[in-house]
Amino acid sequence: MSDSQDPSSYASPPFDHEKADVILRSSNNVDFRVFKLFLSLASPFFETLFNLPQPSEETSTDVVTKDGLPVIPLSEDSETLDSLLRLCYPCTLVEIATLEDFRVLANVLEAAKKYSLAEIKRMACESLFSPEILEANSLRCFVIACRSCMQDECALAARYTLREPLVPTWFEEIELITSTELLALLTYHRKCGTAIQTLKDDFSWMNTQYPQWTAAPWMVGKTPSGSPCCTRSSSRRYRLFPGTEAAQWFEAFMDSTFLDMQDKPCVETVHRNIEKAVQTVRQGDCRHCSVAVPGGMRDFGVLLIDKVEELIGKVELDLKF
Repeated sequence: MSDSQDPSSYASPPFDHEKADVILRSSNNVDFRVFKLFLSLASPFFETLFNLPQPSEETSTDVVTKDGLPVIPLSEDSETLDSLLRLCYPCTLVEIATLEDFRVLANVLEAAKKYSLAEIKRMACESLFSPEILEANSLRCFVIACRSCMQDECALAARYTLREPLVPTWFEEIELITSTELLALLTYHRKCGTAIQTLKDDFSWMNTQYPQWTAAPWMVGKTPSGSPCCTRSSSRRYRLFPGTEAAQWFEAFMDSTFLDMQDKPCVETVHRNIEKAVQTVRQGDCRHCSVAVPGGMRDFGVLLIDKVEELIGKVELDLKF
């Protein structure tokens, strides 16, 4: 039947072309006049759909037409369809969608999966899950990966979220994931922080690079000849070498670093605390350590970061689709 009391409106160009041969109607009643050929080439779903025998208005009262074209209602809204269809069309005919809005991108990825648009899904994933995007939007990327049931991308985004606090601040897209998915992410974050804490209880991981205090006298507040040069700790929490206490500033570095990594268990936390420690030593009055510590601590940071990444790599995100 024709849509005599049609509340819909046509989409903006190029989806209002007079020579189009089918209409896709969005959930908010925006009609997209499109070409079957373009959609069939992009998607086996649409190819199969358009090859099915189409009932005529004479044989079925359920057929909806508009301006002589069959109307196919879809569940996606017009913003999602516009972005999706632009990616299906030849680039010479449309302005490619930028997909800067994360909610739209999440919907486009879901639709790409639903309509078997494998190439569009691949393109969107490559753009979304690049290091640059993940560094700035790790939590949002995790949400989109969950929405699209992408296991590997979920794990990748979860790794980047370790740069955020254990309990993240509210962001709009958090409403798009389930409580199970959020709990899995928070549990993963906590397990990573817990795994790293083992490094401060057993210093055997340092033995290869620092077999004895003479390999890093600045750690224990000594000059290379063994003379005391910086205040040493009396707490005995960090007996890095037999019979030798850590320098007080090094103990403060270890305390703050491992405390911070309970909340943000990532290499960036190590980098920040190393730079703070270097500045602390430089502001002190030890001429030996102010020269030796900057390079020594950055070398130590490489070792610590390797161990942090090794331990985090053993923690799995317990989330299956």
